[in-house]
Amino acid sequence: MINLARFIILTTLLAAVPEGLRAVDERNVRFSGGALLGMAEYASGLTEAGMVRPGSVLLLSSERRRDASADLALSFDEGSPFLFADSAGRYRVSVAPSVEAVGARNARVGAGAVLFQGRLPVGSPAGTDGPLTIEPRTAAALFAPNNGIRDFSLEFWVHPFGMENGEEILRWSASRRAAGGNLAFQNISVTAARNRFHWNFSNFFVSPDRTASVDIALSGLTPLVPRTWSHHLIRFDAASGLIEYLVNGRTEAVAHATTTGREGGEVFTPVAGENGRFVLGGNFSGMMDEFGIRGALAPEAAMRRYPLHGGRIETRAIDMGAGNNRVLMLEASGGRATIREARAASEFRRNGTFRFSDDSEMRFFVRTSDNPFRWDSPWQPVTPGQPVPAGIVGRYAQIAVDFYPSAGGDTSPFLEEVGLVFLRDEPPMPPSRLVAVAMDGAVHLTWRHSPNPSAQGYLVFYGTAYGDFFGEGALLGASPISVGMTNSVVIEGLQNGVLYFFRVAAYSHRGTNHLLDGSADFHAGEFSNEARARPLRGR
Repeated sequence: MINLARFIILTTLLAAVPEGLRAVDERNVRFSGGALLGMAEYASGLTEAGMVRPGSVLLLSSERRRDASADLALSFDEGSPFLFADSAGRYRVSVAPSVEAVGARNARVGAGAVLFQGRLPVGSPAGTDGPLTIEPRTAAALFAPNNGIRDFSLEFWVHPFGMENGEEILRWSASRRAAGGNLAFQNISVTAARNRFHWNFSNFFVSPDRTASVDIALSGLTPLVPRTWSHHLIRFDAASGLIEYLVNGRTEAVAHATTTGREGGEVFTPVAGENGRFVLGGNFSGMMDEFGIRGALAPEAAMRRYPLHGGRIETRAIDMGAGNNRVLMLEASGGRATIREARAASEFRRNGTFRFSDDSEMRFFVRTSDNPFRWDSPWQPVTPGQPVPAGIVGRYAQIAVDFYPSAGGDTSPFLEEVGLVFLRDEPPMPPSRLVAVAMDGAVHLTWRHSPNPSAQGYLVFYGTAYGDFFGEGALLGASPISVGMTNSVVIEGLQNGVLYFFRVAAYSHRGTNHLLDGSADFHAGEFSNEARARPLRGR
């Protein structure tokens, strides 16, 4: 069986260009930001974008992580209205033909949003309840029939085209059995009037014995700007009965679902009626994104475009071609981007500290190893364009970049290009004038020393066929044989009458290759000329 270390040494010597090395020159490897995802060993929270710079860049993804408290989650990222689905799996979604999907360039968050064209067109199918209808499909749904609800939040992003009076953005309709067994109409609605949204809760907040109810109305204070995204959040605290309406993270109105209408009275809590359904966009012209319900109080940070935890990428092992290469510098270009209304504003720089005035930033790290599957050295923080700390040495390098959004969560850093500058540990030049002289059961080899003073020894390769240097049987061992700093050696233990082929390579150092068997690893250069000889029995 061919020794693994021998095979690796020989393969390295025969390879014209190390596979996988994308080099501008022998001391520089570069990767475009958009291509990094394709060569990543690990990536989280990142995506490609083509609207920030002429080429694609890498920046934070605005797609939301699944929230454990999510009762209903509509991202509208599926690309087609007929594929819209509740990722929490508790509600059934149906759409009318008038509903459209828009892509990431127009969405507020993630890969898409829903577009409503106003009233249902004439000739819509009979029984159509609205452009987009949502119905509970399991008893686990918060709005399942006769379900008592404690804390809850309802939120969405909306982009109205005109904000005309009377536009209805959202409606929940159901029937609830009141005192005496009579059915009472239950309603939640969000309508537009005077450039504000108005929330009405009718027969929804119910006394503990379910014999009485209280109606609640809340209205926004700040006028909404048409053709601009805004975030709307209603949240209810069952402990105090407090209902808050927040727009873009700011409290616009509060009310108390209590017997007194203020804090301190008996709390009325929500009870979902029978045959209930949500209708979105029933009489609304505009876009909506990230419609969701939670069985908890939503944090104000939920309105951020980019998550606070940021993102990270780690490249696969970058083969620099030989052991003992020293990383000199990491170079990078990028900046920060603000994406609004399908447009991007950006700030760009090359190298230096990628921290910006709004606290968005990127941090860079490098580590090296002689084994692409085991990284013994820790990540070293580096500043692009500045010399890296000494000791970052090895055949393989790995780059990591951490991305953090702005303090407000609306701005992401972006990476256009990243690269490594390294000092290649060149092996010594080969010896010259290799001569082979046949002997009885042996061959005497001589050569001229390598002209490089860095040469610390020589490897003798032998075999019994042209280009085959995996020979075995010599007294000094199997090919290749380390013979030290000599330029003359007798290879004994060969078979008489067999033609042997020889080549010699100089090496500059030896160490441990950290592969599988811990055997010696020689940083060898190219082969010398080939010499051949046939040992013969003496006469």
